[in-house]
Amino acid sequence: MKYFSTRGALTELSFEETVLAGLAPDGGLYIPASIPQLPANWQQAWANKTFPELSIEVLSLFISADEISRTDLAALVHATYNDSAWRHPDIAPLQPLNTDQPCSKYILELFHGPTYAFKDVALQLLGNLFSYFLQRRNKAKSPGEERETLTVVGATSGDTGSAAIYGLRGKPDVSIFILHPKGRVSPVQEAQMTTVTDENVHNLAVKGTFDDCQDIVKALFADTAFNAKHHLGAVNSINWARILAQTVYYFLSYFAIRRTLPTDADIQFIVPTGNFGDILAGYYAKRMGLPMAKLVIATNANDILTRFWKTGRYEKVDSGSSSAAVGGVVETLSPAMDILVSSNFERLLWYFAFEDVQNTNPGGNLREKACQTVKVWMDNVKSVGRIVVPDSVLELARRDFTAERVDDSQIRQTIREYYTSAQSYTADPHTAAFSRPHPTPSKSSSPLHTPAKFSEAVSSALDGVPGFDFDAVLPEAFKTLLTMERRVIEVERPDVELVKGVVERFAVKP
Repeated sequence: MKYFSTRGALTELSFEETVLAGLAPDGGLYIPASIPQLPANWQQAWANKTFPELSIEVLSLFISADEISRTDLAALVHATYNDSAWRHPDIAPLQPLNTDQPCSKYILELFHGPTYAFKDVALQLLGNLFSYFLQRRNKAKSPGEERETLTVVGATSGDTGSAAIYGLRGKPDVSIFILHPKGRVSPVQEAQMTTVTDENVHNLAVKGTFDDCQDIVKALFADTAFNAKHHLGAVNSINWARILAQTVYYFLSYFAIRRTLPTDADIQFIVPTGNFGDILAGYYAKRMGLPMAKLVIATNANDILTRFWKTGRYEKVDSGSSSAAVGGVVETLSPAMDILVSSNFERLLWYFAFEDVQNTNPGGNLREKACQTVKVWMDNVKSVGRIVVPDSVLELARRDFTAERVDDSQIRQTIREYYTSAQSYTADPHTAAFSRPHPTPSKSSSPLHTPAKFSEAVSSALDGVPGFDFDAVLPEAFKTLLTMERRVIEVERPDVELVKGVVERFAVKP
């Protein structure tokens, strides 16, 4: 299996090169040269497999055995998903959200990893992949030859930072620099990152938004000389390995739900969405052959994706609004979704562009045509803040997805409804974006965060509810977190040169 950039079809990379590179030099994102189809007997052969066993099966479809042998892949997976790192034996258990028989709505719990966030599923594996490739490369070097190092840079709206840090802390030959918007992550999320004091971990609090942080990261990767000097690696979901790892829990939840359903019932996944990586993993699972109804994109007030699915306009400022359009990111109760431009949406746009050109302009190099289309679109998003796709592309988007928006009042109401229902479930504000009824499928599933990270939102939603005690959902590890020693570097403005200076000073040397 080879990989190429969404903006440049000619150069193909191996899986190892793709993982270590993260972002393509042309600014595009790497995607597989083809999407493998599931084996003929997958429904029977995989039905009772555990999360690690399913991971081996799914990952092996995208990773050549010549790059990582089946034995080594299994060792990597079992080193990632085990009882010492995860607090639930199923890794990603399903919880019923109502008392219907059979149950009509589930929550897919993805917060049982080291940092209590769904990002752990991918970032624990990515950290081990980085180590595996670096160790293999350095082992092959001659005595006295300079060792290879990796400087990992990432931006976070909350959970990516701590999950990446926990996946890479203390690893040899790796430095990690995480940028977060100062004052725009929850206190627990900030503490999880800044209380890790390993020498190879560096937290940068940038006075700006998540999009500012993400733009700085992209600028660092686009700087050819800087990238070559520091061997930059990506932990954001621009890194293909993160998308790949996340496809697995769609299979796990499919099998778990399917056991309770009539054979003709549909399954629908509703996904709280920010940077589009989580739901994109579901799209890849669907393209591989996993049966499901339309994927539902749940957004908050930062609703660029919902507006796209309604109008075909992907724009930072809503041109259809009668109110004064000011643009920018709106702070909400669900900060991990407070994102203006969803990076991984570019990957999906490539598939739409490819299919559209296949239908409307066949002949020649279709892959190259699709890359050229995506490059024009993304250049326009950067330069003028908007694109308008043809109706034929919008029809393709609506075939596999639908999108909905909720506001903070609806999120509070949903948290309250879940808690006071017969099944009584304490939801975090991102899970509560999964609030509107979806009557067509028989089953729904939604990823989530732990409510313990969002005390203000959960407590305000459940204020006055008899029996609610926030301490009951607060893990012991969080109770001392806010009083621990911290290490953080403040960056006074979103300036790529200021961040370069920090990296130059602290990055591990070969």
